[in-house]
Amino acid sequence: MSRKILLCGGAESLSVCCGHCGPAAERRRWRRRRRRLGVVTLAGDGSPLRFEILGRPAAWRDGRELDLGPGKQRAVLAVLLLSPNRPVPTSSIVEAVWGDEPPDNGVNVVQKYVAGLRRVLEPERSPRSPGRLLTLTGAGYALRVPPEGLDAELFQDRVREALAVRAAGDPARAESLLRDALSGWRGTALAGLNGSFFDAARGRLDEERAAALEACAETGLELGEHARLVPELIRLVAEYPLREGFRYLLMLALYRCGRQAEALAAYRDARDFFADEFGVEPGEQLQSLHVGILRADPALAPPPAHDTPPALADTPPVPADTPAVPAVTPLAPADDLPVPAAAGAAAAGFAPPDPLAAVQVRAGHVPTTVAAHSAAAVQPWSGVPVVGAAPALGWPPPPPAPGRRRYPWAVRCGLMLAPLLSFGTLTWAEVAYFAARRRSRTLGIMSVGYLVMTVVFFYGTAATDPEATGWWDVPMLFSVFVTTLGGSVHVALITSEPSSPDGRDEPGSALDVPLIERRVRRDQARSLVAHHPAVARELRIGRPDLTRTFDDGGLVDVNAAPEHVLAALPGLDPYHAKLIVLARTAHGPLASVDDLAVREILPFHTVHALRETLIAVPPDA
Repeated sequence: MSRKILLCGGAESLSVCCGHCGPAAERRRWRRRRRRLGVVTLAGDGSPLRFEILGRPAAWRDGRELDLGPGKQRAVLAVLLLSPNRPVPTSSIVEAVWGDEPPDNGVNVVQKYVAGLRRVLEPERSPRSPGRLLTLTGAGYALRVPPEGLDAELFQDRVREALAVRAAGDPARAESLLRDALSGWRGTALAGLNGSFFDAARGRLDEERAAALEACAETGLELGEHARLVPELIRLVAEYPLREGFRYLLMLALYRCGRQAEALAAYRDARDFFADEFGVEPGEQLQSLHVGILRADPALAPPPAHDTPPALADTPPVPADTPAVPAVTPLAPADDLPVPAAAGAAAAGFAPPDPLAAVQVRAGHVPTTVAAHSAAAVQPWSGVPVVGAAPALGWPPPPPAPGRRRYPWAVRCGLMLAPLLSFGTLTWAEVAYFAARRRSRTLGIMSVGYLVMTVVFFYGTAATDPEATGWWDVPMLFSVFVTTLGGSVHVALITSEPSSPDGRDEPGSALDVPLIERRVRRDQARSLVAHHPAVARELRIGRPDLTRTFDDGGLVDVNAAPEHVLAALPGLDPYHAKLIVLARTAHGPLASVDDLAVREILPFHTVHALRETLIAVPPDA
């Protein structure tokens, strides 16, 4: 053992060092201490590794990204990072990386990629020594990840901390923590990795991100930042169309900004989307918010002003030339009807309109008083219109309801090719599907006809000699022709979108303030019918043939409107108008507009097209 003798400035004392002290020994003791604590470091510099999977899988050291090698080697690392500090069996790694096409020597290939990862992550480890970072146990390979060394775990920890802080009553700090957690995302999780295993993990991580975004938006609304959140929520609704939470927050933010018409239009878009895609109505939470907006519920008013915090991460700025939709002007409050007590909100500059505040109802006579601005804007009808003359009805022609969502061209082509490629054997199934979806008896009968022709073809094929010509050949050829070519044309007609009466491809696609105002007035009138039917009857909602001063947006009451008014509606002829009048006279009033289809008075597609115009006002008992 070598010794060094140090003379300190001529002092008579001397110091003897045997190599167990000094900076080198101190570094060795520090490394042993970190190994006992479980902190993984790179040899030579003591800096911990940092892994990322919220984006393209990567590993970093001292601000420098490490080269993880080929794609499969990177995929092996991602599998281990999805189960940090836990052993993963080799068979599970093979199944996750290669799926249904594993290599013949999968265990050896995994060992090769693990060795490559060890050379990258532990460059100073000797080839024969066991790995300290990527270890092999009896249960499989385990990757030791240091605390806060994986961005996914750091994201989850910060979200949990933010939710706890929010529950403790500190929304400002909770929003800051959530924004800090969301800033760690660098794109799509596990980008560049394919397979069912990575798709499932990517979906789980994306769901956690969506929940954090929703919580961040909720916290921002609690802080009164509704104006800042509107652009971000519009983007999130487009990114996550199936999450009703973002649609709810967007409606609430628009309403608190005084943009009630746009909030109701957002609900209409949500209802149309869920009806077209799944045939269902929005959830109870969205419906309750819609009713609250129509009633001007004081509970929806914005909270007291807070200090302005930053907006959500990556919120795009609002363009300066974005057109603003004017809010609906509040109507004058009524004297005899209950009016929501929103004095506190009005004093703060927030005065949403009240659908019941437009009229004065007095016992014993029909109300005729409305707010001054409404009376000036809405011209009363004069006299009884000419029979069958639509322009004389006195109300603006209602805009056509949006048709069914246009099928993508790829889907339409596939549906049209199915009868041809299957020689007509699948035509009856396609038509039966559309019959069930649209509740159409006509399509159902036609699907049965296609099925009968298919049975005739197969029966004739089995009962006749293919080498001989007989009378069965005629019905067989006819059935093949009808079910193949005719079925393809029929499916093309079914999936085609009918053009709108006014020639526009998509009504409401552009910003149309009068159209939005008519929708708002219709929703207000529907709210009156649902909660105050007696008031609705006195206001003559749905009766454009009578003189009145309440604007219901052009609604038509199927229980009271005369025949010539019904016949003037788009898509209705005098025959169907007479059927409606005869049905309500013989069988009683309709409980809803859907009863027109249930009683088979009108086809379902006609009822769907007129749903925004028709209303069923309960008659006076």
